[in-house]
Amino acid sequence: MAPFILLISSFLSFRLIGFLGLPYFDDWETSLRTAVALMFLFTASAHWGKRRPDLIKMVPPALPRPGLIVTITGIVEIIGAIGLLIPTTSSLASAGLAFLLIVMFPANIYAARKGNIINGKPITSLFPRTIIQIIFFTAVILVS
Repeated sequence: MAPFILLISSFLSFRLIGFLGLPYFDDWETSLRTAVALMFLFTASAHWGKRRPDLIKMVPPALPRPGLIVTITGIVEIIGAIGLLIPTTSSLASAGLAFLLIVMFPANIYAARKGNIINGKPITSLFPRTIIQIIFFTAVILVS
C-alpha cells in the first residue's frame, strides 16, 4: 500500500509544484512520470533492505533461485525508474516496467493467497492488490 500512497501523493505534490510556478512540473505527464519513477525507486529499495527476506518468500516455489530473482527485479526497477526520467529512453523504460509488472504479478497472487507478511504486516489481499497493480500498470503506460 505504501507504493500506492507514494505514487498518488508525489503526483499531487509535483502537480502543485508545477501549478506554483516550477515549469518542469507544469504538465501532468512529467509529474506522473516523476512520481512513477519515485515509486519504483522506493519499491526497489526493499529488494536489499530488511524486507528482502519477505520479498524472497513471495517468489513462487516453482521458480529457481528466488534471491537472484529479487535482486534482478530490483535492479530492473532502478534502471526503469532512471530510464523514465530521460526523454530518449522514457518510452522504452515504460514498456519494460509494464512488462515487469505483468511478469511479477503471479508472485503477488501467490503471496496474497499464501497470506505472506512484509515488514511484520500482512500484505494487501488479492482484490485490492489487483486494483493497485492495474493502477500502477496504467500509470506506467500513460507516461510512455
